[in-house]
Amino acid sequence: MASCVSKKKFVNLQSELAIANKQLGECGVSLNDYINRLGVCEEEKNRLRAELQTARTTAQLRDEQLNDLKAQLEDVKAQRDKQLSQVEGLTTLSQSATANIRETLAQLEKKDKYIHLLQLAKTRADSINLALAVNLKSVLSEGLDDKDIEVKVDKTVVFVNLSDKMLFQSGSANLTPRAQEVLGKIAQIVESRPEVEVMVEGYTDNVPIKNNCMEDNWDLSVKRATSVVRVLQNNFNVNPNRLIAAGRGEYNTLASNATAEGRATNRRTRIIILPKLDQFYDLLNPGNVPK
Repeated sequence: MASCVSKKKFVNLQSELAIANKQLGECGVSLNDYINRLGVCEEEKNRLRAELQTARTTAQLRDEQLNDLKAQLEDVKAQRDKQLSQVEGLTTLSQSATANIRETLAQLEKKDKYIHLLQLAKTRADSINLALAVNLKSVLSEGLDDKDIEVKVDKTVVFVNLSDKMLFQSGSANLTPRAQEVLGKIAQIVESRPEVEVMVEGYTDNVPIKNNCMEDNWDLSVKRATSVVRVLQNNFNVNPNRLIAAGRGEYNTLASNATAEGRATNRRTRIIILPKLDQFYDLLNPGNVPK
C-alpha cells in the first residue's frame, strides 16, 4: 500500500503525459515542415545550378561565334592581300573591268569598312537563305515523305531535291498530278522573292534510254527540266526571265548506280533558288565603298 501512487498524483502524471505527447506531435509537425522547406531549397538550388550551367554554355557559344567571325575576317583580309598581288597578272579581263577592280582594291587597301560591308552582305545572304529554306520546308512538308523531297542551303543558294517518282511518269517528261501541287507551293515562295532566280536541273540514272521521244539520258534530263519550267511559267505565272532549265544527264551522281536504291537516288530534279548575278556585280562597284 505504501508503494501505490495517489489518485491526484496519477492524474497529474497523466496530464503531463498528454502535454508531452501534444508537444511531441507539434515537434513532429515542425520537423515535417522543415523537411518540406529543405526539399524546396534543394529544388531551388538545383534550378539555380541549371540556370548557371545554361548561362555558361551560352557564354561559351558566344565566344565560339566571336572567334569564328574573327577567323572569317582574317580570311577575307588574306584574300584581299592575295588579290592585290595577283591583279597585275589578270589578262583576260577587259580594260574597264581591270580598272574597276584596281580601283576597288585600292579602296580595300585604305578602308577596312568595305570588308565589313562584304561581311554584312554575306551575313544578310545567309539569313535570307535560312529564312527561305525554313519557308520551303514549311510549305512542302505537308503530305510529303522525307524521302521524296529535300531542302538544303549550300553557300549562297537554296536548293530543293525532288524524286523522279513524285514528279514524272516512268521514263518520260510528263508531270504527275502530284507534281502540280508541289510546284505550285514552290512557285508561291518564288513569287514572294523577286530578287532571286530559279534554275531547274534534271538528273537521271545510267540506264540507257532511247525511244521515239528520247534520244538518250541527256535528252530526258533536259526535257524534264523544261517541263518543270513550263509549269512554273504557264500554270503559276512565274516570270520566265527568272527561270533557267538545264539537263545534267546521268552525271553528277549522289549515289552508286550499281544498286536499285542508288539509281533511284540519282533520278531526281533539283530546283535551285539563287540570287541574281547583278547583285554580286554590284559588290564590285567602287561607288558602294563607304566614305
